[in-house]
Amino acid sequence: MRELYRPLYLNETPMVVTDRRTAELIKYAANAFLAVKIGFINEISDLCDAVGANVQQVARGIGLDNRIGSKFLHTGPGYGGSCFPKDTLALSRTAQESGTPVTIVDTVIAANEQRKKSMIGRIVNAAGGSVEGKTIAVLGLTFKPNTDDMRDAPSLVIIPGLQALGARIRAYDPEGMKEARKHFDGLEYCNGAYDCIEGSDLAVILTEWDQFRALDLKRVAQMLRESTLVDLRNIYPIEETQGKGLNYHSIGRPA
Repeated sequence: MRELYRPLYLNETPMVVTDRRTAELIKYAANAFLAVKIGFINEISDLCDAVGANVQQVARGIGLDNRIGSKFLHTGPGYGGSCFPKDTLALSRTAQESGTPVTIVDTVIAANEQRKKSMIGRIVNAAGGSVEGKTIAVLGLTFKPNTDDMRDAPSLVIIPGLQALGARIRAYDPEGMKEARKHFDGLEYCNGAYDCIEGSDLAVILTEWDQFRALDLKRVAQMLRESTLVDLRNIYPIEETQGKGLNYHSIGRPA
């Protein structure tokens, strides 16, 4: 391993040599700790909504403390992917079988699943209390940008939940639509963000793809029948959305 990594770095890559059990716990504990950070800032964002604070400023403030750090303090609709869900569950199961439960991790696992479900309510509220008979443009299906990975993506919970409430879903993802077809029924797949938005009642940003960060918000407002955009990734500064004729909703930030 030392020979493999040596050409990649000017300084020698740190190597920690342990027994197998310790190495396995290092992997699980690292991802579980990051999942805890995500779960923590998601709950803080709900508190920000309740008291009128700004979660992005809170995250920046606490992130400046080098004991905490700024990474993985971005609120959203819940984590997904291949590592965090799998490794938190593996750590929890190992701990339970060993008679030493990791209650913090167990709580984060449950809170993350509830987080995804709670986003359905946010969208319904933004739509005026009901999505029955409405067409919703969903921008982003994968669990994160720059991948086609759908594993444990929030969209897998949010979209069926909206469909169950009577919504019609139009969707666009730059790379994930082929994979998404294996998971969803009744979706209309579109050729681009504006194609997806055109004729919809409201739009929801589920994945923070770069191309969604530079939409013409005036055009978006005009294309949507209800001029409502629900940004579950907080990719737009609040001030940038003002004066565009847009009914803009985000997470943990005052309107």
